[in-house]
Amino acid sequence: MSRDFKIKKGLDIRLIGEAEKVTANAPRSRTFAIRPKDFHLITPKMLIKEGERVQAGQPVFYAKARPEIQFVSPVSGKLSQIERGAKRVITRILIEADSQDEYKDYGSMNVSTADAQAIKDRLLESGCWPFIIQRPYDVIASPDSEPRDIFVSGFSTAPMAADVDFILADKKKELQAALTALSRLTKGKVHVSVQKGGQSVFAGMTDIELHGFSGPHPAGNVGTQIAKIAPINKGETVWTLAAADLAIIGELLLTGKYTAERTVALAGSCVNTPKYYKTIQGAEVSTFVYDSGLNNEHARVISGNVLTGTQIKHDGHLGFYDTTVSIIPEGDDYDFFGWNKPVFNKISSSRALTFSWMFPNKKYDLDTNTNGEHRAFVVTGSYEEVFPLDIYPMQLLKACMVNDLDAMEAMGMYEVAPEDFSLTEFICVSKQPHQQIIRDGLDLMYKEIG
Repeated sequence: MSRDFKIKKGLDIRLIGEAEKVTANAPRSRTFAIRPKDFHLITPKMLIKEGERVQAGQPVFYAKARPEIQFVSPVSGKLSQIERGAKRVITRILIEADSQDEYKDYGSMNVSTADAQAIKDRLLESGCWPFIIQRPYDVIASPDSEPRDIFVSGFSTAPMAADVDFILADKKKELQAALTALSRLTKGKVHVSVQKGGQSVFAGMTDIELHGFSGPHPAGNVGTQIAKIAPINKGETVWTLAAADLAIIGELLLTGKYTAERTVALAGSCVNTPKYYKTIQGAEVSTFVYDSGLNNEHARVISGNVLTGTQIKHDGHLGFYDTTVSIIPEGDDYDFFGWNKPVFNKISSSRALTFSWMFPNKKYDLDTNTNGEHRAFVVTGSYEEVFPLDIYPMQLLKACMVNDLDAMEAMGMYEVAPEDFSLTEFICVSKQPHQQIIRDGLDLMYKEIG
């Protein structure tokens, strides 16, 4: 039975430069990149060498610890370069693309009659398995595990994030195929959360339990939805997937081809004409950034949203999981006595010399300036105002910092992922890196407890 939930704790960050709902085709990228860093705790082992040709959907490397988990090329072409960093760690794999893709054919599948093992094998061999993320630990799911439930967030409340219903409007058949296949992989339910009162692309679909959510960010985060629908207890595992990734999985199951197409929201106050672009996973972002044009070259390009995305160069490549590219001013200038005067042009959860609370619908042109320096935690009670999970965020962060595994377990570490702490990091007067602290804590638990 579906339910509706209203999130009361949170904070909407309204920024200038949201993408207009107009879609253009991005020029084809010359090179495409696969960044192993996008796949946390994965050590890649190459299957092909520099100079060899690959088809779209052909495996390029596999996970050293789990050889059955394979990662494939988004396009056909030549593997031109394997970039390595310290200790010869692979940092980026570059593929020079053909003018037209040649696909590896995995064969179509009838998801209505296929059994769980056949579906799992197909997802593993075709490179679609990395789309499945497990909690606890927020890592690629283990193929050996069976999830209690599977969760999909059908909308996003992050600043300037892509509108899920808009980018997937013509993918209903693919979405249904993916959801039906996923329902075979759990004895529990496939929970899909949508924005309450909206016209969702998931409305009327079968093999799912639909939930409506309303309220400020992070109402669209899957972690918030899990906590409200069916929280994770010790010893339980759940899987999560992004809605856009379902379309790629569904296309693979219906056609046998790994079609890594993305509709990406190009957004931000530095973009002349923010809008949506059809491109391919791992493409050079410059192909559509300079098509729209920038009004400020001194800007930061972020693959993802401004709270959880990854900074890339202006000629960098789109991340594996990303459907948004955000471009905002670089904040390397400072206000004289900025801490001691009224603030009208910034967002704050505090009412001390700030006035954003008086204008909840106002949009702001924010830069990357942290407006303060790193210091010891200051206890203000402000984290709890924007953190909707039934967890004490300050105490959990401190437990992670001192590597107290018992305290981390007791305070709900199994439920969280770094993105759940993006808002507490945004409002932190101490400028502590909350998401990195949680990531390090999860990695320690994964190593010690597994």
